[in-house]
Amino acid sequence: MPTAPECEDMLRGVDLRVTRPRVAVLGAVHDLPHADTESIIGAVRRDLGDVSHQAVYDVLRALTTAGLVRRIQPSGTVARYEARVGDNHHHVICRSCGVIADVDCAVGEAPCLTASDHNGFAIDEAEVIYWGQCPTCAARRDAGTETVH
Repeated sequence: MPTAPECEDMLRGVDLRVTRPRVAVLGAVHDLPHADTESIIGAVRRDLGDVSHQAVYDVLRALTTAGLVRRIQPSGTVARYEARVGDNHHHVICRSCGVIADVDCAVGEAPCLTASDHNGFAIDEAEVIYWGQCPTCAARRDAGTETVH
């Protein structure tokens, strides 16, 4: 987890002005991998006090555009943010509790997969989402105490 000065350096490195909300949001995304916007807002408010929803949305958009943050939105879920960028990794999501974990690239370098027909596109990224049950939910299922969300 980066320190505030390290977050400031990251912002400067992509030519973004250093502001307290940007540092707080970037720190929150690093501290809370795969967090939704509401979780990030809560974390930022613990650090800065009152900050508007719109300010956090604006910062997340700027950080995503600058490449410091990645936005994912698996089917049927809200947008989530992570600080692991630039490596074309994938995700596995628990169908029961919704927990998300990173999965390294399937095979080789990005885009990791070969399209059956690229339709003339120069493909540079593949987004894969694996769905299943996390170990905790699988154990609950096996014990007969599963709760589905």
